[in-house]
Amino acid sequence: MTIEDVAREANVSAMTVSRALRSPEKVSTKTREKIRAVVDRLGYVPDPAASALAAGRTNVIGVIVPSVTNNVFADVMLGIYEQSEGSKWQIQLGNSRYSPLEEERLVRTFLSQKPAGLIITGQDQSKATADMLKSANCRIVQIMECGPDPYDMMIGFSHLDASRAATRHLLKSGYRNPGVLMARLDPRSQRRLEGYKIEAKNAGVYDTRRIVTTARPSSVTLGGELVADLLSKAPDTDAILCNNDDLALGAMFECQRRGLAIPDEIGICGFNDLEMMAAANPSITSVRTHRLDMGRASMKILIDALNGKEPVEPVQDLGFEIMARQSTGRKSG
Repeated sequence: MTIEDVAREANVSAMTVSRALRSPEKVSTKTREKIRAVVDRLGYVPDPAASALAAGRTNVIGVIVPSVTNNVFADVMLGIYEQSEGSKWQIQLGNSRYSPLEEERLVRTFLSQKPAGLIITGQDQSKATADMLKSANCRIVQIMECGPDPYDMMIGFSHLDASRAATRHLLKSGYRNPGVLMARLDPRSQRRLEGYKIEAKNAGVYDTRRIVTTARPSSVTLGGELVADLLSKAPDTDAILCNNDDLALGAMFECQRRGLAIPDEIGICGFNDLEMMAAANPSITSVRTHRLDMGRASMKILIDALNGKEPVEPVQDLGFEIMARQSTGRKSG
């Protein structure tokens, strides 16, 4: 089945069919619906390679995230899909699984398919990946972070600043010996760890015994294991900053099993502010990151750029919020 077959059945030119499929907004609603009916009846499937050859690019936007099971990135993807709904752009998803080499392979594969744009996570690509992105013939948006030197456009927030703010919140809440739990240790986690260290040193409470890290992927169970390790090394720890909400929930369960009163004996703070933080008992303080907005904004800025509307600010910092709840509401310092 060819585009000429569709044109003949719809009684329009092949160019009109091509325009209706590639840029539907340029064709009248009546003609577009007639062509769509013929396409559906004949089972015509456009050849993306031919379309890319004719237009210089496809209507595909590649999205590369490090996880498709992590709720954080699920929220980002929801925002991306919401913003692209009803447009001509099609999302193609790649999962790098936190591997720089897999990210490199995915970028190479996507670029070979002539995408209209790419949305990628973070700013710590390998040299080979960075070189490809710098010379890519498509628009690029980096998400989840903010930095001074984007490949093209960037939307996110400062993980270091967010962690510093969370650590300051613990100190202002009257805790004197805060510890930190970190899992996965991807570059964003390392920036969060650095934020904790800066504030702990500034307050004169820095102690390496209170830093517990692992390269293992985070989970609620792991949070319990890590806090047990922390309390065995530094039993005077009176607050815990967790790399994410999974760890925070696990840490809370373990503290409750040990009979530690939250928040008076020990405070807990998570990161990302997933729904379970407000629903927990006690409710858990967390750093709220605007993930859904980030997905929407990244897709919007990309579509605008593809339509010739350049962003006034190519780097957009969406910020964060400290959602103070019961887990850090200490009654006395």
